[in-house]
Amino acid sequence: MQSFLKKARQSQFYGVALLILVTLIIWIIFWLLTNVINPGSFGQPDKMLTYLQRGLIYSVGACGFYFVVVQGLFDFSIGSMIILSELMSIAFIPQAGWFSVIVIPVLTGFVLGLVNGLVFKMLRIPSMIVTVGMSLIYEALSVWASGINGTTLQSEFSIFGSYPWNLVFALACFFVTGFIIKYTKIGTYSNAIGSNELTAKNMGVNVDKYKVIALTLTGTFCGAMAVLYLGYGTAQTPQTGMLSQSLNFLPLMGVFFGIAFKRYGHPIVAIVIGEFMVSMMLAGFIAIGVSTTVNQIVTGITVLLILALTTKRRNGAVVK
Repeated sequence: MQSFLKKARQSQFYGVALLILVTLIIWIIFWLLTNVINPGSFGQPDKMLTYLQRGLIYSVGACGFYFVVVQGLFDFSIGSMIILSELMSIAFIPQAGWFSVIVIPVLTGFVLGLVNGLVFKMLRIPSMIVTVGMSLIYEALSVWASGINGTTLQSEFSIFGSYPWNLVFALACFFVTGFIIKYTKIGTYSNAIGSNELTAKNMGVNVDKYKVIALTLTGTFCGAMAVLYLGYGTAQTPQTGMLSQSLNFLPLMGVFFGIAFKRYGHPIVAIVIGEFMVSMMLAGFIAIGVSTTVNQIVTGITVLLILALTTKRRNGAVVK
């Protein structure tokens, strides 16, 4: 039996199977609770599709965030980039139509991510500090963008907020991310930098270059997430005073699922299942009548638990 379990843990599908098992357990727990407290409010097929729909949105953002976190960096400007990308999309719809709905958010995210990377490279200060400062700038720009064409997406442009187009768009993003991780130097060198930056540098890896690329990818996928997020919500108001930070943490949770299970070779699958699990769990708490405040507490505790389980502590490590 022990040898069987040992072989199972070494299988590349062990991590995925474990995540699916945990997801099933969570579903059973909330299904039983809601059947007692509020029957029919959780777990039906249509509701499961809704949980998946929300999970897909945050999974797309997590795909870009993955490259930053796996290198040991952090990006606090994610929420502000998503909001600004959405508002830039709305701003140019009268002139560009569908091009503005699909391309403008991704292009905006790419530019913002590249700016983050270049500022980080020039200032040589921790990525957390850089991206907090840039977040304040992007929040201010979002107020300006909201004045161009309002804050509401016309209904005819909201197809990426529902099936099947949200799934098609998300799958395209997952495919691109998986290709980058598995078949390009970006994926290989990102893992190398995260494992041991000094060793990677001594082996000839241009560390600064790949940190800039990682931050640029984060911005690009934030723009892609904005396509789904705007289609789902159909409106976005600008956020100031660091309120955009609330959008940072659900993508972050998916990233840590991806990092925790990347040794099994399926980080993107882990991200998607992890985001679906979190979405389902939050919906379950709402179904049993738990307040939003408690929901946020549970989300925070979950982030801390994932961090504790997935962070590899090293003596003498320096915050990047």
